[in-house]
Amino acid sequence: MTRAMPINIPSNLPAKEVLEKEKIFVMDESRAYSQDIRPLNIAIFNIMPKKEEAETQHLRLLSNSPLQLNITLLHPSTHLSKTTDGKHLNAFYKTFEEVKDRNFDGMIITGAPIEHLDFCEVNYWNELSEMLDWTKTHVTSTLHVCWGAQAGLKHHYNIGKFKLEEKCFGVFEHQILEQNCDLLRGFDDRFFVPHSRHTNTRREDIESEEELTLLSYSEEAGVCLVQSKDKKQVFLTGHPEYETHSLADEYNRDITNGSPIDIPKNYFINDQPSQLPLHLWRAHANLLYMNWLNYYVYQATPYQW
Repeated sequence: MTRAMPINIPSNLPAKEVLEKEKIFVMDESRAYSQDIRPLNIAIFNIMPKKEEAETQHLRLLSNSPLQLNITLLHPSTHLSKTTDGKHLNAFYKTFEEVKDRNFDGMIITGAPIEHLDFCEVNYWNELSEMLDWTKTHVTSTLHVCWGAQAGLKHHYNIGKFKLEEKCFGVFEHQILEQNCDLLRGFDDRFFVPHSRHTNTRREDIESEEELTLLSYSEEAGVCLVQSKDKKQVFLTGHPEYETHSLADEYNRDITNGSPIDIPKNYFINDQPSQLPLHLWRAHANLLYMNWLNYYVYQATPYQW
């Protein structure tokens, strides 16, 4: 029996095989064309080093929806990736220059392990700045993740980041500050999100900006989820898209490289790296992406751009 899938991605994209093995509902191009509905066009600006891994993680969360999605993967033209095969980029990715005349219903800007750099030191900062301006007129709602959230807050509202004394690394409990927010509809009063970063955003900077609303906060990890009043910009400082083993992989990588790293907090059973971690954020991660797609993209975007 053929499995129908609501995400329209190239048939030979490696993520497709991974998601199919997980019984995740996605769709290839031939099946998509047979459905007489208007799909949502979603762009993912992927600036993570391991692009295949990151694209799979975000597609997994986008897939749990009855909506049909056309996915466009983007990478910066002003940065040469050293960790992703050029053939993969040439086959599946476009640049901003190639799509800037289009409109998108939604966009995701991923994180990147570059928070130690000043924004102006990032070699694709000018390209990203142009894209962030473009999202205000060409994208219904943009979801910024981790460093992408810090970059968006800096560009749109001149809210900076500050260096932490020790890395924010682990799985942290968060509280909801806005009970009637559509983005958090169906959430429990407390929920968990993985974080992995060396910098943070000050709560007082968010709360002093009248165009922003702080939606959730963690006593340990700080600011987590912020949105603009018009819902066109959403800023998420954590990594709900992470898989069960993602923080363990980062920890083991740093241990192997001899880099100083603490055991991720609230992650391994009994704080023992030899033990399997518990995946405590899966349900809320799926709900967050579905709420964003439904309330901020699908119900807000025009039928015809």
